[in-house]
Amino acid sequence: MDSGRKKLRLGDVLVNSGILSLQDLEKGLARQTGTGRKLGEVLVDEGFVTEENIARALSDQLCYDMVELQNVEIGEDILSLVPVSVLKKYKALPLGYSKDNMMLRVAMADPMDIAALDDINIITNMQVEPVVATMGGIMLAIDRYYGQAEVNSALEEYTRKKESQAVEQEDLYSEDVNNSPIVQLIRGMIEQAVRQRASDIHIEPMEHQVRIRYRIDGALYERASYNIRLLPAMVARVKIIGGMDISEKRKPQDGRITQTVDRREYDIRASALPTIFGEKIVLRIASKNALTREKGQLGLRPAELVKFDRILRNPHGLLLVTGPTGSGKSTTLYTALSGLNREDVNIITVEDPVEANIDGVNQVQVNPKAELTFASALRSILRQDPDIIMIGEIRDRETASIAVQASITGHLVLSTLHTNSAAGTITRLTDMGIEPYLIADAAVGVIAQRLVRRLCPACKKARKAEAQELELLMQAPGEEVTVYEPCGCPGCEGTGFRGRIGVYEIMEVTQPVKTIISKGGSAEEIKQKALEEGMDTLHMSAAKYVLDGITSISEMMRVSFEM
Repeated sequence: MDSGRKKLRLGDVLVNSGILSLQDLEKGLARQTGTGRKLGEVLVDEGFVTEENIARALSDQLCYDMVELQNVEIGEDILSLVPVSVLKKYKALPLGYSKDNMMLRVAMADPMDIAALDDINIITNMQVEPVVATMGGIMLAIDRYYGQAEVNSALEEYTRKKESQAVEQEDLYSEDVNNSPIVQLIRGMIEQAVRQRASDIHIEPMEHQVRIRYRIDGALYERASYNIRLLPAMVARVKIIGGMDISEKRKPQDGRITQTVDRREYDIRASALPTIFGEKIVLRIASKNALTREKGQLGLRPAELVKFDRILRNPHGLLLVTGPTGSGKSTTLYTALSGLNREDVNIITVEDPVEANIDGVNQVQVNPKAELTFASALRSILRQDPDIIMIGEIRDRETASIAVQASITGHLVLSTLHTNSAAGTITRLTDMGIEPYLIADAAVGVIAQRLVRRLCPACKKARKAEAQELELLMQAPGEEVTVYEPCGCPGCEGTGFRGRIGVYEIMEVTQPVKTIISKGGSAEEIKQKALEEGMDTLHMSAAKYVLDGITSISEMMRVSFEM
């Protein structure tokens, strides 16, 4: 590395490459002052740049190669060259070396970190040739290559201590990560799950082992299994950090954990359930800022986005988002609220529980013990001069009735309901005992949604659609249509999928639709009228994603089977 490169600072690199303005750099430097954090971390956390922006700029400006670590396989001999503690400290990963000139290629989030280069040089006795990678990519790769080995060595130590009866109960209460292998195990498990984009961790007792599964993009994958003797300590640790009763083993319990992973705070809901082989733990992971997204990130097509915006422009009325658990309803509602959140409107939400905090929105959490139910909270809210009300879920007639009344009396009300289709939502309200003419007056829009897994762009396989599939895709018989199948590669952890995208059925409640509703029309009649008015069903929306090569036919069938 020449001396000119050493003098360059990250701020200069980002400004020179046009990614960051001088004003934003000054703001970032001001926020960094006194925190002891690196400038890059501050800029990413404050939203000025992304990790990919930084990596691309370093690669371009310093003429270093940039590497996608998920597509790289690293040999055991390379991995053993540098202790994992050093790699985590410097966010670096050795990739390979040249025996001819004793050069070690090292992926680094910050290739200008002289201390890191010197330390790795001293440890390996090799010259370091930096290549650039994102910090998230490096931490995920370190987990992939070293995570299980670290856990196993910690657990061996724990088993040895246990056999010598030297395990202290205080170990489980300790905040010192190095103090107890079980503390390390649970913390490491959460970190790994977050880096692998998991939404849930399942710690499942079986007859002879504890199985660990992560739910990634809606599907469960086994990630580890441990000796059943570790279960009591693992359960105890989760209960302690989740604020549950450690002595109660016969009743289901719920708790909450907050953990920071890679500088981002995660809110984790813990649930313990007694099973025949011991207590099963499920940890649901939610990023504090993952639910609020830009509307463009929801997966709405341009025409759907126009409808979505048009519905939200109504000054009053009832907007319902519907779909099964885990179909992204909360994300859609939070995104809508963020878009409506201005200084001149009063937004109040009633939720069970509050899933994410939004600045400037008054959020109420229901508490049945204190007789604060959806219905009682809504009555109080209406005396708080609201403009927009968000109800986490309409579960009963009373809540439905207040929601409808509030939307008729000049409020915009957003809520969710568990139904399968947009038209079915209207008839569900009728089943709850709400008069059809009131629903027709109140409703402004219904959005039914599902999530489909996106095919991994690196390894998806093209093939010609068969006759039966053409029918499912609503294409003419004999037409040449290309569809894609999941395959599996290191980039998608062998699953064939990477990420998910929303599939929507957006029904605007226009005047003709209102007329059918007020006459007590069936779901089928409402649907037919909505289709005439230009609505796409879930099946039609999913089929478009298949034809675009974004998802597979099997995913389309999973979310919408209709002929």
